[in-house]
Amino acid sequence: MQLITNHLPGFPESKKQIQLPVDRRKLAKRRFRATAADGTDFGFDLPHPLKHGTAFHETKDSVYLIEQDPEPVLKIPFHDGTTGAFYGWMVGNMHFPAAFEANFVVAEDDPAVRQLLDRNEIPYQEARQVFQPATAASGHHHH
Repeated sequence: MQLITNHLPGFPESKKQIQLPVDRRKLAKRRFRATAADGTDFGFDLPHPLKHGTAFHETKDSVYLIEQDPEPVLKIPFHDGTTGAFYGWMVGNMHFPAAFEANFVVAEDDPAVRQLLDRNEIPYQEARQVFQPATAASGHHHH
C-alpha cells in the first residue's frame, strides 16, 4: 500500500493517467483507503481533502488522479440570477449542499429536496454527474 500525504502540484500530460475512483463522501475525508483502476492500493493521510481530477501520485510512466464517482442529482433550472439565488437558498436552508452551473442549481437527489421542489411546483431534471457542491470560505459558529 502506498501512503499519500499530499497532492501533486502538477504533472506532465505525456504520462499515462490512472484513475482512482472514490465517492464524494469518502473524498471529503482526510484519511481513507482506496484502490486505483490498475489495482494499486493507496492509503491517504492528508492535510486537506482532495478534489475530483487532483493528481496525487506518480511513477516513472504514470500519474494517478482522483476520479470522483458520478451520483444522482437534481438539476433545477432558472432563467435569472435572482431565481437561481432563491432556489439555492431553498436547498441550503434545508441544510443540503448545492452546486451552481450557468442555468442550474444542482442538489443531491434526496427525497426531502424532491418534496420541497414538488410542493413549490419548481421544475427539476434528474441527472447523474460528479457533484461538487459549493463550499463556504468561513466556518459557522455561535457566540
